Amino acid sequence: MDYDALFQAQLDALKHEGNYRVFAELERACGAFPRARSYEGAQQSDVTVWCSNDYLGMGQHPDVLAAMTTAIAACGAGAGGTRNISGNTHHHRLLEREIADLHGKDEALIFTSGYVSNWAALGTLGARLPGAVILSDALNHASMIEGIRHSRADKVIWRHNDPEDLDRKLAAIEPGRPKIVAFESVYSMDGDICPMAEIVEVAELHGAMTYLDEVHAVGLYGPRGGGISEREGLAKRITLIEGTLGKAYGVMGGYVAGSAALCDFIRSFSSGFIFTTALPPAIAAGACAAIRHLKGSDTERQRQRRQVARLRAALDRLGIPHLRNPSHIVPVMIKDPVKCRQIADILMQDFGIYVQPINYPTVPKGTERLRFTPSPMHSDAEVDRLAEALGTLWRRCALARAVA
Repeated sequence: MDYDALFQAQLDALKHEGNYRVFAELERACGAFPRARSYEGAQQSDVTVWCSNDYLGMGQHPDVLAAMTTAIAACGAGAGGTRNISGNTHHHRLLEREIADLHGKDEALIFTSGYVSNWAALGTLGARLPGAVILSDALNHASMIEGIRHSRADKVIWRHNDPEDLDRKLAAIEPGRPKIVAFESVYSMDGDICPMAEIVEVAELHGAMTYLDEVHAVGLYGPRGGGISEREGLAKRITLIEGTLGKAYGVMGGYVAGSAALCDFIRSFSSGFIFTTALPPAIAAGACAAIRHLKGSDTERQRQRRQVARLRAALDRLGIPHLRNPSHIVPVMIKDPVKCRQIADILMQDFGIYVQPINYPTVPKGTERLRFTPSPMHSDAEVDRLAEALGTLWRRCALARAVA
C-alpha cells in the first residue's frame, strides 16, 4: 500500500479548500521585539510581527533573560528526567509557589505546556471522580476538549458564555454526581470575555466545581496579572485556575492552581504529569522572573491597551471590519480562506508585516480572519503603518468596508 499517496491526497484536499497552512521561517531579534528576520528561500528580510502571543514582549525582557542565563550557567540545560524520578528541581518549586501566590491558591503544579495542563488536569478529574459530568462551554479550546474526551466522563456542552443555559444543564443532572464546569476567561479567536461572576454563581448554586482556563488573560489583566478572575475579585471562588507561561509571560509551560489536595491529586494520578520530562530549570527561572515583574509593573499592560485602542480607532477610520470585544485581541474578518492567505502573503511580501491567517479548523468555515495582537513594543508608527497597509489591500482586493 502506498501510504504516502494516502497522506498526499488529504494534503491536496486541504490545499484545494484553502486551509493548508504554510509556516513562515522567522528569527526573532533579541531586544528588538516585535521585529524579526524572515527567511524565504535564499532571501532574507526584516519584518514586524503582529500575531505573537508573547503579548507583552516578556520573552525579550532583561529580567527574564538574566534569570535564564543565570540558571543555565548554574544548572545546565535540561531537568534530567521526569519530576517523579530525577527532574524535580528547586526552580520548579519556586515557580509553583510564585504561581500559587499569583492566584491566591494553596498550591500550583506546572506542566510542559498549557495544552498538556488542560489535557492532563481535565482528563484526570473526569476519569477519577466517580460519576463525574463535565459541562463544557461550546467554544472551549481543543486542549480542553481533548482532556474531556480522554477522561471518558459524561460531557454536556452549554451555549457559549450563556449562564442561563448552564443553569438548565446543571439542573438536569441527577443529584450527587460530581460536576465540573469548564470555561475560559478570554476566548482567543473572537477575543470575547466570559460573564465570570454569573457562571460562578450558577456553578455554586448547583454544587459544581469550576475549572477556569486563563491562558489568554494571565499577565494581562488584574492588578498583578492574575487574569480576569483577579480583576473581578473571583479567584478565591474558582476551584481550579489553569494558565500558561508561553503567552504573556514569554517563555513556555502550563500550570494549574488550586487547593493543596487538588494539586496533589493531579500530581499523583495524571499520566500527563507523571511520565513527562520536566521543564528545563532555566525555563522555570525565566517564567518566575516574568511573573514577579508583572506582579509589580502595570506599565506593559497600560501601554498594550493604548496600542490596541489606537489600532482599533485606525481600523474604524478606514472602515476595516474587526470584531468588537473588550480584550487585547483584534480579529480582522476576511471570511474567505483563499483571500485570507493571499492578504497575509501580500502583507509579508510588500509591507514587511507578518500575520498568520486563521482558518478552519481553528475557526469555523466562513469566519476566516487575520488576528492581530498589538503589544506595548509596537510603536505608534508601526500601528499606523499596519492600518494603512490594510486600507491599501482593501482597495486592491475590493473587499467590503465596515458600515459605521
